[in-house]
Amino acid sequence: MTQSTTTTAASGVRAAVPARPLGPLGLFTVLLGAALPLIDFFIVNVALPTIGRDLAAGESVLELVVAGYGVAYAVLLVLGGRLGDLFGRRRLFLGGMAAFGLTSLACGLAPGAWPLVLARVAQGASAAAMVPQVLATIQSSTEGPRRARAMSLYGATAGLSMVAGQILGGVLVAADLAGTGWRSVFLVNVPVVVVGLVLAVRTVPESRSPHPEPVDGPGTVLLAAALLTLLAPLTEGRAAGWPLWTWLSLAAFPLVAAAFYGVERRADRLGRTPLVPPSLLALTTLRRGLTIMAPLAVGFSGFMFVVAVALQSGAGLGPVRAGLALAPMAVAFFLASLAGPRLVARFGSRVVTAGAALQGIGVLLILLTVRADWPDVGVLELLPGTAVAGAGQAFQLPVVMRLVMSEVPSARAGVGSGMMVTTQQASLALGVATLGTLFLSLVPGSGVRDALVATLAVQVAGVVVTGLLSLRLPRRIG
Repeated sequence: MTQSTTTTAASGVRAAVPARPLGPLGLFTVLLGAALPLIDFFIVNVALPTIGRDLAAGESVLELVVAGYGVAYAVLLVLGGRLGDLFGRRRLFLGGMAAFGLTSLACGLAPGAWPLVLARVAQGASAAAMVPQVLATIQSSTEGPRRARAMSLYGATAGLSMVAGQILGGVLVAADLAGTGWRSVFLVNVPVVVVGLVLAVRTVPESRSPHPEPVDGPGTVLLAAALLTLLAPLTEGRAAGWPLWTWLSLAAFPLVAAAFYGVERRADRLGRTPLVPPSLLALTTLRRGLTIMAPLAVGFSGFMFVVAVALQSGAGLGPVRAGLALAPMAVAFFLASLAGPRLVARFGSRVVTAGAALQGIGVLLILLTVRADWPDVGVLELLPGTAVAGAGQAFQLPVVMRLVMSEVPSARAGVGSGMMVTTQQASLALGVATLGTLFLSLVPGSGVRDALVATLAVQVAGVVVTGLLSLRLPRRIG
């Protein structure tokens, strides 16, 4: 089998791969594009109190600063993957990155709360055009051991970006660069995007599906409606007092989701080109990997949001100390992710099970520390728990991402990557909405400490579920 042509039983489609493979600098460039939107999802967590004071924004508007970005990102991701397959992944990557830089500038210059919300929505849409091209480019321009290494690096980049975003947010807000305050958490993207665009033009090869599939209009509309009916009420319901529209929206979600699946299944059966082909879900690795990705991302984002709020509002830590409290998690994640590929080669998917066990122990240690020492908690007190949890996450996230894409044919790399990143992003938004809502609802009656302990206990239960699901993964990972 050559690199220029491959045939896969799963699609029956001959897939073209770029003549120029993805080199180390090109891989760095696309990973930079993958990191920026994830960093931006978490970077605002520690900046929200400062944004609220500066713009006189209420709690519901501040939640929209987070939710508007996350929902727009999640809703448009699969469409972004399809457009990359159709018009060229490098072209969409460049366009999405440029738009991300412009919308980051708009966020940093926003004169009020609502302009900031609108700019964040546009920023999320820009990310949705850029990010699916990363995995699709890796999938179509690498193979064998090079692809395995690239996928491991992608997963490590994703995990590190989530933690680094929160740490960076605290440092930038406190540094108050040139008097910009919280605005620097968005403005910092602009020079990074300029560098990324220069590198991408020189190092990222163009690729597209050899048989471009037209955009699935009905599927796109129904997927967007399904995600909106779920995420919008969960993110805004508590702050708005759970008005009637939130309950009607949640009641509509299963109906809209069923309609979406029916439309996509019918299109697949008739030989058309659905947005999310149900036939791809026949791939065991993709289906079971996505099943684990959801609770993994829900727990991760919920934990990051709740800890950021609790440490600032309950323990009295400033943005820098609240962000740095998670620094051991980032260090442990990085070190453990270096060992991940070798462990996977030897033990296969059981590395994910071991990672879930480590993460559960880490979160439990954090819970016990909060119960015993609150509010006198900081980097040193939380270090054992955050370090162990970070190592556990490193043994899960990169491996699951690699597993999901391992059998996706190159011709459908954009669709497969869109499905995976949509699952991840929707789950990240869902984690903030569910665990964040649980925590904030418990605070008035129980206090910050007990609310945090209860939320961490729920996350431990979620980690147990993830560990049990990992036992169903195929042992070998391609």
